[in-house]
Amino acid sequence: MSYEAKATLPVRLSSWRARLLLGLLLLWFLALIGRALYLQGLNDDFLQRKGDARYSRVIELSAHRGMITDRWGEPLAISTPVESVAASPQDVEVGSAKLQQLGRYLDMPASEIKGRLAESGREFVYLKRQLPPELAAKVMALDIPGIFLQREYRRYYPAGEVTAHVLGFTGVDDNGQEGLELAYQSWLAGKPGSRRVIKDARGHIVEDVESIKTPQEGRDLALSIDRNIQYLAYRELKGEVEQSRAKAGSIVVLDAKTGEVLALANVPSYNPNNRDKLGGARTRNRAVTDTYEPGSTLKPFTVAAALEAGTVRPDTRIETAPGHMSIGKWTIHDAHPEGMLTVAQVIQVSSNVGAAKMALSLAPKYMWGVLNRAGFGSVPHSGFPGEASGRLRPYESWRPIEQATMAYGNGISVSLLQLARGYTIFADNGELMPVTFLKRDAPVAGRQVISPATALAVRKMLELVVEPGGTAPRAQIVGYRVAGKTGTAHKLDPSGRYSRTRYVASFVGMAPASDPRLIVAVMIDEPSGADYYGGEVAAPVFSRVMAGALRMMGIPPDAPMNKIVVPPGKVEAVKELT
Repeated sequence: MSYEAKATLPVRLSSWRARLLLGLLLLWFLALIGRALYLQGLNDDFLQRKGDARYSRVIELSAHRGMITDRWGEPLAISTPVESVAASPQDVEVGSAKLQQLGRYLDMPASEIKGRLAESGREFVYLKRQLPPELAAKVMALDIPGIFLQREYRRYYPAGEVTAHVLGFTGVDDNGQEGLELAYQSWLAGKPGSRRVIKDARGHIVEDVESIKTPQEGRDLALSIDRNIQYLAYRELKGEVEQSRAKAGSIVVLDAKTGEVLALANVPSYNPNNRDKLGGARTRNRAVTDTYEPGSTLKPFTVAAALEAGTVRPDTRIETAPGHMSIGKWTIHDAHPEGMLTVAQVIQVSSNVGAAKMALSLAPKYMWGVLNRAGFGSVPHSGFPGEASGRLRPYESWRPIEQATMAYGNGISVSLLQLARGYTIFADNGELMPVTFLKRDAPVAGRQVISPATALAVRKMLELVVEPGGTAPRAQIVGYRVAGKTGTAHKLDPSGRYSRTRYVASFVGMAPASDPRLIVAVMIDEPSGADYYGGEVAAPVFSRVMAGALRMMGIPPDAPMNKIVVPPGKVEAVKELT
């Protein structure tokens, strides 16, 4: 047979090779059939997920944050709906021209938008949060596939800087960052929900399929704050800080019967509706988180301890001449020399020497106990985050000079809220009232610190402070008896020495003195004008705020309406230091 004939013969495989090939093909088909049955019958989740990913999305539904109101139901913080621009990167199709236009609307470089859209492994990314409605409408008018709007909520504070330090603020996710917004985050926030939607090829939602989880709305929070008193307190404090060219100032208004905070303000403040440039110094609630040496506003507690111990009576006479006394190598001075003074007069003219002598008549443990029971050295438990405990050193370490200076508020530190709360023992028959920022629907019991007789005796002494011859005639109010105490304390320098030029001026008082309903505490930090005494810069703020608050609350006068209040320029207030 020729070579050409051999080349045309069909190629024959041996029988075993043919059976092997046929078997492999059958196995391959069986594997494909088995895989198909497994995916479509036994385990169809994989294909279902892949299919759903082409058109189905799960979208989070934001929960509406609860409203914060004042004690009368007036809104102080509300959440308003806003639109955020989001994208599904794998669905986005955008040309360079529309990308540039989108960048202008969002105030973002096109390169940054590209970078976010390059995250193809993610189903959802934010491009811009919380846009105004008109700008969000312009973005959607571009009709870019894969870009859509996400409904969110933005917090709005109607009173702005007036209530800023009480309320705090929320972040971009509407979660509390400062103040009561942070303290009651779980109460206000609620829980977000979710829903499944169908999108078309351009990424637009065409149908709601199902609600997976219904949002749980946040609960409203009613505060003890009275919005009208809050406005009054902030306005008067701000005016005095500006007039006295002070570094800062704080004010607290308490309901003496319930311990509720009716107003609390700090200057400088900030606008919580504009959170672009918030600094720690402005957002700090100084009245609650900062401490200072209270100066002579602590003398009533020294007198109360001495009265309780029985070492003095209100009419006990104490020699304060020649206006100074030495303890070891240290000397205590009065701002103005006096002679023999009664205990009541020691309070009226604010004698450091008289207060120091009363303190030294007490056992350190006893004096420490009264101060500790009055709330000093421990947090007020108001519920506000970051509240300060102040500093009350253990009595075992007290030296005589330290006990003497503590009698007039040096060597001890307090917050203004702590001090205002401490004065409830003089306003409420010796009971220390628990303080709160929430509205109380029922009366609460206080903790007995001193006897009712001692509380009344000290309150009568505090009335002398605002009379002619006292340190604060400018604290008087027409038609009301007022009781209070001034303080003018030297500030500590970084070196640890007391400054000769920097002061903290303060006044804490109550009215009507016959049956106190309100306590107002004012602190002016570093007044730099001609006047810097507590009776000159803090007492007038107290007078204006207390007078306005008493009228707003309809509290009847307890003094003759024709009682003449001494005009500030007519009588010189008794000066004091610490």
